[in-house]
Amino acid sequence: MKGNVLVGQSGGPTAVINSSLAGVFKNAMERGYNKVYGMRYGIQGFMDEQYIDLSDHIKNELDLELLKRTPSAFLGTCRYKLPEIHEDRAVYERIFELLDKLDIEVFIYIGGNDSMDTIRKLFDYSLLTGAKQKFVGCPKTIDNDLAITDHTPGFGSAAKYIATSTKEIIRDAMGFSYKKKNVNIVEIMGRNAGWLTGSAALSRSEDCEGPDLIYLPEVPFDTEAFVQKVKALLDKKDVVVAVVSEGIKTADGKYVCENTAGSTTKDAFGHIQMTGTAAYLAEVVHNELNCKTRAIELSTLQRAAAHLASKIDVDEAFNVGGATVKAADEGSSGVMVVIDRVSDDPYQSATGVYDVHRIANGEKVVPRKWINKAGDYVTEEFLDYVRPLIQGHYMPMMVEGLPRHLNMNLKNYDWARSTTRK
Repeated sequence: MKGNVLVGQSGGPTAVINSSLAGVFKNAMERGYNKVYGMRYGIQGFMDEQYIDLSDHIKNELDLELLKRTPSAFLGTCRYKLPEIHEDRAVYERIFELLDKLDIEVFIYIGGNDSMDTIRKLFDYSLLTGAKQKFVGCPKTIDNDLAITDHTPGFGSAAKYIATSTKEIIRDAMGFSYKKKNVNIVEIMGRNAGWLTGSAALSRSEDCEGPDLIYLPEVPFDTEAFVQKVKALLDKKDVVVAVVSEGIKTADGKYVCENTAGSTTKDAFGHIQMTGTAAYLAEVVHNELNCKTRAIELSTLQRAAAHLASKIDVDEAFNVGGATVKAADEGSSGVMVVIDRVSDDPYQSATGVYDVHRIANGEKVVPRKWINKAGDYVTEEFLDYVRPLIQGHYMPMMVEGLPRHLNMNLKNYDWARSTTRK
């Protein structure tokens, strides 16, 4: 008889992170594993013996479908940096003691760059000690900055939400443009990678001109030049909409958000809290040009909008989750599942596996050739890359006008009965 599977979620959540969890659970059960345990709050919670049997919460296909439509991390997440093995061997002894106690055969971690670092370290420790467990990473991040894989689950849905919201912001601004000059600055997540920010350009269509300016962190940002471009645009039109990445930096490498008070906080991996870029620039433009400005920070809405999830994204997230179990079942360890793009028209993708050592702590950024020469917009090549990933819509299960989610704190709720109510 096979042993058990342990799965956890780490880092920032996405609209489809639970679709990957559903894929892990379904594939593990179909492949004959005894139990699928879920870590509560990632590896940090697991070390405190916080875990659940997922069979207690996913009892039927309806629960599975609800899970796929539920945003945020169902199991809870963490930002915990494992020490290097030589720094604190006791941490690893504790983790592997628990793995043996639960008869864990496969360890799966759903996450981004830092989470793949966890897989790398656990796998390396298993090689040193001859541990029986297999360690496989399941990609997840709206930032789309994981190396090797063509794209990451979570990115397509976030891009869809950003493009939709940008289009609505433009429509809203146009409604107040009569004899008024106003500038809207929209701040997008992504840290050092501009994939999400560039996705705002998808809003440009037959019924929308799209944003006027788009600034990615891959190109140094000049605040004075930005103000002058806004001024030139205001000489021609009443409304200007600029989209900026939270991670734009000046030529000397300083983040623009460091001009605000909120950037002093750092997480366990040394990442500063990025917030306030749009607010700072809106204040600068207002002071310099004496016009109405508005700062719009989409913040966590970008990673929580399951009601606007891309079907492509949901399906790929589910398939990638299943592929992690398959990879371990076939003998792979110390790897991450990757998505390979097979074709664009029609769009097709496939999964593969790649050495996690080549992925952990890396950072895939937007190629410079996919950003225009002026550094204030993306190219058609960029849009051709993103557009297939936002296609289709995964309809929520609506109850009394609102989306229904799977909630482990309400595990005894009669979901089947509730979803029939209109």
